[in-house]
Amino acid sequence: MAASATLPTATPLPGERFFRISLFCLLFTAILTLISTGKIDILTSAVATLALLYRARRWWYGYEPELQPGTATWMVLFYLLFFPVDMFFISRSLAANSPNPPLYAALISSVHFLLFILLVRLYSAKTDRDAHFLIMLAFAAVLASAVLTVDTAFLFLFFFFLFFAIATYSSLELRRAAAGARLPTSVLQPEKESKLTRALAIAALGVSVGAIACGTLLFFMFPRISAGYLGKTSFNPTLLSGFSSEVELGQIGQIKRSAAVVMRVETGAPINYRGLRWRGNALAIFDGRRWTSATHEPMKVEANPEGWIPLRERPKPSELRGEILQFTVLQEPMATDTLFVPGNVLALRGNFTGEAEGVNRHHNYIFRDATDSLLNPFHNYVAIRYTGLSQLPVLDRARLESAGTNYPDEISETFLQLPEIDSRIQAMAKSVTDRVTTPYDKAAALETFLQTRYAYTLDLTGNASKDPLAHFLFETRAGHCEYFASAMTVMLRTLGIPAREVNGFLPGEYNDLGGDYIVRASDAHSWVEAYFPGSDWVVFDPTPAAPVATTSFLNRLSQFADWAELTWNDWVIGYDFAHQNALAQSVQMKSRNWRELAANWFAGMQQHLKDRLTIWQLRHSALGLVLPVLLLALLATLRYGRLGSLLERLKMRLQLRGADASAARTFMASRLYQEMLELMRRHGYRRSVAQTAFEFAAVVNKPGLGETVKEFTQVYAAARFGTASGDLSRLQQLLAAIRVELRARTR
Repeated sequence: MAASATLPTATPLPGERFFRISLFCLLFTAILTLISTGKIDILTSAVATLALLYRARRWWYGYEPELQPGTATWMVLFYLLFFPVDMFFISRSLAANSPNPPLYAALISSVHFLLFILLVRLYSAKTDRDAHFLIMLAFAAVLASAVLTVDTAFLFLFFFFLFFAIATYSSLELRRAAAGARLPTSVLQPEKESKLTRALAIAALGVSVGAIACGTLLFFMFPRISAGYLGKTSFNPTLLSGFSSEVELGQIGQIKRSAAVVMRVETGAPINYRGLRWRGNALAIFDGRRWTSATHEPMKVEANPEGWIPLRERPKPSELRGEILQFTVLQEPMATDTLFVPGNVLALRGNFTGEAEGVNRHHNYIFRDATDSLLNPFHNYVAIRYTGLSQLPVLDRARLESAGTNYPDEISETFLQLPEIDSRIQAMAKSVTDRVTTPYDKAAALETFLQTRYAYTLDLTGNASKDPLAHFLFETRAGHCEYFASAMTVMLRTLGIPAREVNGFLPGEYNDLGGDYIVRASDAHSWVEAYFPGSDWVVFDPTPAAPVATTSFLNRLSQFADWAELTWNDWVIGYDFAHQNALAQSVQMKSRNWRELAANWFAGMQQHLKDRLTIWQLRHSALGLVLPVLLLALLATLRYGRLGSLLERLKMRLQLRGADASAARTFMASRLYQEMLELMRRHGYRRSVAQTAFEFAAVVNKPGLGETVKEFTQVYAAARFGTASGDLSRLQQLLAAIRVELRARTR
């Protein structure tokens, strides 16, 4: 039976080498897919990879399995006793920072168990049944990877897995059919084996490409309508934090050390606006070491019937109106509820729950707090997508300089709060602004002072445990954006100007391939918003400007990869009915355009040919009578079946001029003889199967015709069977003479 056929056979079966390579590549791809998710610990990844490579080497050289089936079974049973320890202690420690530690720990421990079974079975595999089981375990590993990640790396690895799976099963079926059969020795020759390997590889590649094409077509035809049981759970073990209601000085600086992509903002074109920022949360209360948000309860803002969540009233008639920006944010999972928007956001619309079926009208709302920070009530533990309209504020310097100090009570109570601080900070603020009078000019002076007198660094030195701001301002005189923003906010408050610290992101890197800004954790930023009566909150950024990054080949390659990631997330992970409708409309519009372009091209080409023909006829009027004659000749040729014979003769002449002229002459002699036999048959002379060519010629005893047929047969025999090449032109002449004789006798 096939199940009992051993894998390492004494007499190699057809495709044995191809089968071994395919199976190990399949297992390696499955393990690599799990590792590429980034959710498997380094120790497990290294042990699984090295164990697979070691067994592949031994199997390649024909070594027997290291484990007996009984030993492998006992090892799996003992691991079942160890499984609770892994789930509740080892994997739980790895999942400590994830949004759902119990579920994440259960999944990781299950993956550990799966890899253990795969390796044990690999080290004890002896039969084709074991190979089937290994393939099933590899498929289970790929399924686990699909739960753990949605990256484009999984897509490419899945394509490789599909190819190796088809190659493994096709070679396995070939081995099963060949097991126990008596094979000729020629089948097992190296050159035959190489041809078989190439044929199997090409067949597997063809089936894989066809399966991918059909699967892609079906995917876009039938969008998903449910996120599934695990659709709302993120399995990212370390989500980005630092944008919550409480942020300690230095926390944003830690975020900036990571280059992970946190969101992509589609704008369609680069935004020419100097103060472009992706605003997150604003913090009001400072205790000397950390910022916290105001204690006011956030307000619930619901969507209108069109699905938009209005966030700002219409601009006042006297207000300067800036550019309206439409944007779409694809935000990665974060350990914060903050939504990030540019400028003064007017309205938002999106899928804030992260569900695959799209926007749920019962859950289409967000929260807005007293600092105009926007919060997602359904959390950002999964990737979310939302579209918005914002107005980029325009600086009205005249109005700002004329603003007084008559602040509303709710503004003064919250945004002038100060802890006990070093007295030198207030003295520095007064010293810097002693030459200006208006609140706006004082804020601008402090901004310029910090930008020009202090340095930017992520590597803080010294002990700042007692008073971080004083340490930054008077000792190190260098720090990152949090320290600059906090220092300016505190100094503004010492001057009686309401201010707050804001956390968000710089614009990031614009990718012209996808028309989006790539925002990374290293783009995290802090700045200041100061309040001026009549102008509301105005942005100040005291942090020194960073050097402009240069574009290199690797940077461009990274943009291509990010564009692929954006397209994958947009049209695969987030594919729903809305995307399907947009795709159908795009295809319909483009097909209509193509039809119109094709019709216009053919019409233009037709008119062009007509014009050329008219001009040619005018220049060659004498040939006007020749064309009807040629047309009548062509019709007559078609009517009496002469076109076929003309083409045959033309083909004959071309073949006779070819490289292998002798073989062509022999072939043409046979064709002419067959034509002669068909001609004689139509006039009553049939050659029987038992007659030779000369016997048939002897039967034709009519005067004139008989001599011609005999000569034709002699020339044919010389061309067909003799050493001479034969005279084909003579054969054609004799065939024409036979045709004339037969027609004369018919009359």
